Amino acid sequence: MFDHTSVETSTALGYKLMVFNRDQSRLKLTGDVVHIAMNDSYSVTTNICSFMSRGIIALFGTHRASSINAIKSYTSTFRMPFITPSMAINKTGQQHDYELYMSPLYAGALVSIIRKYEWRKIYYLYGDDEGLLRMQQLFDALAEAGYIVEVDMKLVTDADDALDTLDMFDRLLPGNKRVVLDLPTAVCDALLKRLNGDMRRVQYHFLLGGLGINELQLEGYRHGGINMTGFRLIDFLNQTVKAFMDEWSSLDPKSWHGAGTAKISYEAALAVDAVTLIGRTLSKFMRNDPNDFTNAMRGERMFSNGSYGVDCDSDPPIPWKHGRDVANIMKDEDFYGITGKVAFDQFGLRRDYKLDLLEVNLDRGLAKIGTWNPGEGLQTLRSPALVRNKGNNTIANRTRIVTSILTAPYLMLRSTPKGGAALTGNDRYEGYCADLARKIADRIGIDYLIQPVADSKYGSRDDNGTWNGMVGELVRNEADLAIAPLTITSVRERVIDFSKPFMSLGISIMISKPTKETPGVFSFLFPLSYEIWMCVIFAYIGVSVVLFLVSRFSPFEWHIEDNTDGPTVTNNFTIFNSLWFSLGAFMQQGCDIEPRSMSGRIVGSVWWFFTLIIMSSYTANLAAFLTVERMNSPIESAEDLAKQTEIKYGTIDSGSTKEFFRSSTIAVFERMWAFMDTAEPSVFVGSNEAGVSRVRSERGRYAFLTESTNNDYINQRKPCDTMKVGNNLDSKGYGIGTPLGSDLRDRVTLAVLMLREKGVLHKLEKKWWFDLGECGKDTTGKKGDTTSSLKLQNVAGIFYILVGGLLLALIMAVLEFLFKAKMEAERRKTSFVNAVRSKARLSIKGKPEKQTPAVGVNDLPLNVSITPFQDSPPGGGHAGRQHYWEGLNDRRDGWVDGRADAWLDGGTGRRTDGRTDDDRWVKVKGRG
Repeated sequence: MFDHTSVETSTALGYKLMVFNRDQSRLKLTGDVVHIAMNDSYSVTTNICSFMSRGIIALFGTHRASSINAIKSYTSTFRMPFITPSMAINKTGQQHDYELYMSPLYAGALVSIIRKYEWRKIYYLYGDDEGLLRMQQLFDALAEAGYIVEVDMKLVTDADDALDTLDMFDRLLPGNKRVVLDLPTAVCDALLKRLNGDMRRVQYHFLLGGLGINELQLEGYRHGGINMTGFRLIDFLNQTVKAFMDEWSSLDPKSWHGAGTAKISYEAALAVDAVTLIGRTLSKFMRNDPNDFTNAMRGERMFSNGSYGVDCDSDPPIPWKHGRDVANIMKDEDFYGITGKVAFDQFGLRRDYKLDLLEVNLDRGLAKIGTWNPGEGLQTLRSPALVRNKGNNTIANRTRIVTSILTAPYLMLRSTPKGGAALTGNDRYEGYCADLARKIADRIGIDYLIQPVADSKYGSRDDNGTWNGMVGELVRNEADLAIAPLTITSVRERVIDFSKPFMSLGISIMISKPTKETPGVFSFLFPLSYEIWMCVIFAYIGVSVVLFLVSRFSPFEWHIEDNTDGPTVTNNFTIFNSLWFSLGAFMQQGCDIEPRSMSGRIVGSVWWFFTLIIMSSYTANLAAFLTVERMNSPIESAEDLAKQTEIKYGTIDSGSTKEFFRSSTIAVFERMWAFMDTAEPSVFVGSNEAGVSRVRSERGRYAFLTESTNNDYINQRKPCDTMKVGNNLDSKGYGIGTPLGSDLRDRVTLAVLMLREKGVLHKLEKKWWFDLGECGKDTTGKKGDTTSSLKLQNVAGIFYILVGGLLLALIMAVLEFLFKAKMEAERRKTSFVNAVRSKARLSIKGKPEKQTPAVGVNDLPLNVSITPFQDSPPGGGHAGRQHYWEGLNDRRDGWVDGRADAWLDGGTGRRTDGRTDDDRWVKVKGRG
């Protein structure tokens, strides 16, 4: 049952019923809703009887002071649980057998504020009879606390009436005033709008008498301008509330009246938790007493005492059989809903709840400044300022607080020059963000003061739902701007505003730079694979064999050649010459023999083409390969990290990078998060500096997941032992943060866009990342390669081959020398030593050993054989055995004069000295 103004509350109830039925498989709830005049006792009791006759299991609805006693009478008589979002009117300690009040008592919280600020006189404005009853509770709480305060109270009907009342207060008592507003939300909003722009607002400190300060339209006071304190029951930073509000704000307001916004009234939130309470109660009832539950519930209605529902006209009254059991189970329930912890005492009143204390004052927006609970009382987060009269120091010309974080190269402490004065203010800092803040401030025309964040954190939600770091300072309005490497995320966008990104980046992997790969002795072979080299060798042998065969079968490769034994038919392409030809062609040097036949030339042509392509490819790869230093990195991507466990990896313990992995639904990142979340010892670090230090100290056993901008900067810092591997894991941007609704957001966004268009942001990034770098231009480690000049170890193998070839040639020359000396010794019938000596003299002096004038046949040079011949020489004369010979140097066959120093050419038959006497001749076979 709702009154006609509780549209949002009934919508919240219906939506939660739909969600409950969607998520449950066995238990379904059906709600019957009626809007009536809740201050009409007759209408209320008539509808109660109508509902009970239809077999309901519980009543939910608001109440008024005029109807609460009638409701209690019916629910007690017929044992029907009644759950209400309205506050209990009776005093604490009175028994409420079947009533459960979702709204907590908060008169004690108001007393805590009055005592905290030491108010001795207050003005109490209320809008209905319920407000008068709440004021009575406030009096009782003040009396219980022993605190005396003067109260002037006034019933007001609307905002105009309230404004006239304040005017009356001003006339009666000029000066500062403390006003308790126990008015509907719409009236409070209208009153604040009337006061906006009225200089009298600085004289007032308003204390809201309800729990809905977050329901007011305070956008116009995001940066102060009014003094207002109030409590809220809903913590919008709580994860449970966040999840519900995401769904609530996405609803179509045409179908769900009152929904579709980022706000919800605390009364509607209480209705949501009431549905949860009913569902948990019935589930527990079904588990504890399944038989009774089956007997009590038939279809969608309650079955009691042999009939459906409860009859109000029965005489005597017959109550619901299980009503007391259901009410007791409800009082025993304990869970966390969107209004915090939901638990009840024996009287049906909320217990163990907590209220957030929020405040707006003259120079700051709405901020949480403390908490209150019945057990511990008021716990303030800071000492709040009361009424502040700042004269001409308006909001527009005040100094803005810029929060940032000390991390290089964004913000760093500037070194004090020797002998110079100590730096103060913004001059204490330097870095990218310090320069950016100065340029932003110059463009939008504000004064600012940089203050590093107190907890050295970027900003994430704690387990209790509150925000820490720079985001927390913006949420609490402790800062006006956050100019820092603050990542724009959807979670943060819900609690603060961001400008357009001033820098684009992504999550990257930082590892310790691995040791450069030492080039092998035969690294000149690396441009071609092992398989190619083997194929080239087999191709070389195959071509040589084919060339040998076609040359043997082709008649054009055979030719006649004169030698000592006469003309002979020869073929130049022996197997060794074929190998020599193929090798010369492969080395692109050629040789002294060429194929004459068409078949041989075809073989040579295709081999030349083959070697042209192979050598060109080899040369092209060799130039690039030998001038690149390669580093063996065990990690090249996020996938490599995810599929191994030897190398640990982690992020900053508080920030968007950790949140990215925590909330990611991508399989690789889910595996990485599972590994990081369960790793022992913890892989999370407190800051970027700690992460970099761990990467360096663990030498390849730890990878740090950080923003690419930080990765690039660290890689440019000495000792130059870190590197970035792989591509960025995501794409995001850094933005300038402001409180929600800040007047600076749009101006800052325009300034960022103008700085980007003019290239100022690029110049700043180049200045702080690369111009001041210490490790050269490229330390990204992309693919682990860096270009450099050739070193000896790159080409040492070819020197080894050269030296080996020369040594092999010398060894072969010695073997040939010894072999020839041995053959000559056998032919000359002399000793091997004499032959070696003779050949050595020839090798050293370059001419043969000098011969004596007369020698016998047996003393002729080893390379000349003399055979006695009986036939006459070609020119006549006699042949004989006795002869003398000297100086035989001709290679041709002929005749030697037996006595004279003469030679008879075997080809012409003429003497060399021109004589033709009849001498003795001996046939000689010339060998040089």
